[in-house]
Amino acid sequence: MPRSDLNRQILVVDDEAALREGIARVLTTQGLAVTTATGATQALAQLARQPFAVVLLDIKLPDMDGMQLLKHIRQDFPDTEVIMITGYPTIAGAVECIRLGALDYLVKPFRIEELEAVVQKARDHLAQKNRPVAPEPEAAGGLGLDFILGQSPAMRRVFDKIKRAAPSDSTVLLTGESGTGKELGARAIHLLSPRAGQEFVPVDCSALVETLLESELFGHVKGSFTGALQTKHGLFELANHGTFFFDEISNLSLNIQAKLLRVIQEREFMQVGSQKRIKLDIRIIASSNRDLKEAIKAGAFREDLYYRLSVIPIHLPPLRERTGDIALLVDHFLRQYNQKGHREITGISSQALKLFIDYGWPGNVRELEHTIERIVILEDGAVIQPEHLPSFISQRQGEFHDFSDENYSLEELEKRYIQFILRRTKGRRQEAARILRINRKTLSHKIEKYRLRTNW
Repeated sequence: MPRSDLNRQILVVDDEAALREGIARVLTTQGLAVTTATGATQALAQLARQPFAVVLLDIKLPDMDGMQLLKHIRQDFPDTEVIMITGYPTIAGAVECIRLGALDYLVKPFRIEELEAVVQKARDHLAQKNRPVAPEPEAAGGLGLDFILGQSPAMRRVFDKIKRAAPSDSTVLLTGESGTGKELGARAIHLLSPRAGQEFVPVDCSALVETLLESELFGHVKGSFTGALQTKHGLFELANHGTFFFDEISNLSLNIQAKLLRVIQEREFMQVGSQKRIKLDIRIIASSNRDLKEAIKAGAFREDLYYRLSVIPIHLPPLRERTGDIALLVDHFLRQYNQKGHREITGISSQALKLFIDYGWPGNVRELEHTIERIVILEDGAVIQPEHLPSFISQRQGEFHDFSDENYSLEELEKRYIQFILRRTKGRRQEAARILRINRKTLSHKIEKYRLRTNW
């Protein structure tokens, strides 16, 4: 089977028919080939019959525990990515899934956009593992930075800092807006470092539940809290000898910040409920899209932790400050999504490219990528023209327009504008909240109040 076809093969293993069929319907509309199985025996037979890129696996199965099946898949089908599904989430279970080799997990009930995002993450991860060793000619000199594209002076300065920082064990703080590539920068530092052969463990601090965070990071001993039925290893131990990446570290509570500071200073930690100190050999990289100095002034971030993290600060510039890279990025994403979607869009017209360059890109490179993906899927023609662009880029009449001649209430205007921004950010609430200059909790309240759509 050609590799491009293999990347589309998805296996869904769940004994609930409604859930199986629902997942299959969603993923089929994404152009993926979905096979289903009601239990472990049927799943293993399907896996033996053909290769799959991704397996969505329920933890509770009638004929075998999902964790046992995960072990089988990791051992016998190492090139297959596994995403666990559970209706009874526990931090111990989550850590165990990751320890056994699952890429991620979904908690029932989950939203369509969560399903699509985690499957795309798995497919991207698989594609990255299968990439040829030789970098693309536009990449940063083939120096381990081949997945970060850019030729602008601003990006060349970033590449230089990454190459200088990588050989050391110093902590690095990556700053920049959402979508600028901070995690890619962290991975590049890891791959160029002496720890490249060890684990790279990223943790999205904005997605972690505060009450369970300590156990997830440090692990716990049996009986340390209700539900701790056995001793579990934390993510720090998983990353030992490798690199630990705290994505959006400003979301950590002051309590966890204090404990992280001790880990950085002493290179040791204790599991929850234990008095035994465990030595740790890791390199720590952190990122933030928030100005941490402002967070310090607001009392939300520890100043001593900030100085420990920012030994080597690296700022990722927003796309609007590196517009010279837009043509390069468009070409890269066109080739990527042409291959995925079996399309043959050869390029972009000068008029459309100018509109891209003039647009502010609040979502940065991530927004540009998703825009190209949408154009490749939805539009016809060999060359991207202005009429193929979303209205908010081409300045054509969009969902949000001049209401001066209409008698809308202030509440209705707010509702329409928030919906416009959610559509523009493709439902990404953190980015939408930043553009609207409100916090995410307030945005979630308004989405619920106005019953707004959040999936695109």
